[in-house]
Amino acid sequence: MSKKFALIGAAGYIAPRHMKAIKDTGNKIVAALDRFDSVGILDSYFPEADFFTEFERFDRHIEKLRIKNSPIDYVSVCSPNYLHDSHIRFGLRNHADVICEKPLVLNPWNFDSLASIEKEFGKSIYNILQLRLHPAIVNLKNKVMSGPSDKVYDVDLTYITSRGNWYYSSWKGDIQKSGGIATNIGVHFYDMLAWIFGLPKENIVHIHEHDRAAGYLIFEKARVRWFLSINNDNIPDETKNEGKRTYRSLSIDGESFEFSDGFTELHTQSYQQILEGNGFTLMESKAAIEIVHEIRIQKPKGLTGNYHPFAKLPLSQHPFSIK
Repeated sequence: MSKKFALIGAAGYIAPRHMKAIKDTGNKIVAALDRFDSVGILDSYFPEADFFTEFERFDRHIEKLRIKNSPIDYVSVCSPNYLHDSHIRFGLRNHADVICEKPLVLNPWNFDSLASIEKEFGKSIYNILQLRLHPAIVNLKNKVMSGPSDKVYDVDLTYITSRGNWYYSSWKGDIQKSGGIATNIGVHFYDMLAWIFGLPKENIVHIHEHDRAAGYLIFEKARVRWFLSINNDNIPDETKNEGKRTYRSLSIDGESFEFSDGFTELHTQSYQQILEGNGFTLMESKAAIEIVHEIRIQKPKGLTGNYHPFAKLPLSQHPFSIK
């Protein structure tokens, strides 16, 4: 039987992947919300969906559906990071299960209160952790699990995804709203690392600027040097010369690990898992949130100890900084 969805954050970058996943799994969006009304993409998937730009009217509409005995089954949350907590609570209080984009929340202390609300309403929170479904990453996890129990891997993670000046004027450039660069573009990598290599034991931050961050993480089974950036100047020349604005690299014990492809259907697979009762639940997201929160509140140590080679790249001047 088809499930009814409400979508919060319909005009955002990631929302179309959720729309596609909902349609591909044979379900439908009956109501959508966004403060911005440029959501013509809805016509490609659910032209009959009711659309709202004001939360208060959206809230009343969802309540009316419940009163009329036609309640929504799921709320999909694609809103800005700092609103995830309140929008998750909205879904639970309307007796719906919730599917939320990462990061699930910005602060680790939100988990216990969300767990209490889950229990109160008998509903569940699921996080989109699509890297855990990537075939190459699943194979890597299996390899690590079947390897020597005392083996500790040396890992270098580099992720550079260029952003223009718009980024700094949006909520993403405000650390109070996005959580900063490590949260905004890195949280899914930290989740992947914790999922494969076990819980973190030490978290060192070397640099943390408005457009880049670098540090050193020790997990139960890995030592990880990481570098994240949204500055196109940080992309290696050979990648730039190919006209690319994104650079992703993961090496394990000096060997390159390739997982650049295979992302197109991972949201649909995530929804399939959730609808079958096998989605990634609330507490499974906690390790990554603890990592990015600690990165956010730490004072960077500078280029000391075992730092990522890209951390030595010169800092560029930019009129914006972390707010």
